[in-house]
Amino acid sequence: MADPKTVSGAPYSPAMDAKTHEQTYRGFVHFVEIASSVVACWVLALAVGGIREAWLTAIFGVVLSGAAGAVGAFAPGIGWRAPVAVGLLLFLYLVFA
Repeated sequence: MADPKTVSGAPYSPAMDAKTHEQTYRGFVHFVEIASSVVACWVLALAVGGIREAWLTAIFGVVLSGAAGAVGAFAPGIGWRAPVAVGLLLFLYLVFA
């Protein structure tokens, strides 16, 4: 149960560190964006392997998307764009090969 002595109308109590909470939330959202992009690349790589029977290309796409995800995680300016670029290449291979 909530302690009525600590509940206030303010979004954060004085004992909470609002800056740290916001920073943690931004980090979580950043991680979810990158992870979702990498998983989408894995799905496209499985489609390339299953539909085009190009399993070496699919394996290369999985490894490359993991590396792109790491680059996006360590370079906040790039973020989710690096894995999406790999996903675009996998999609183009799936459509035109």
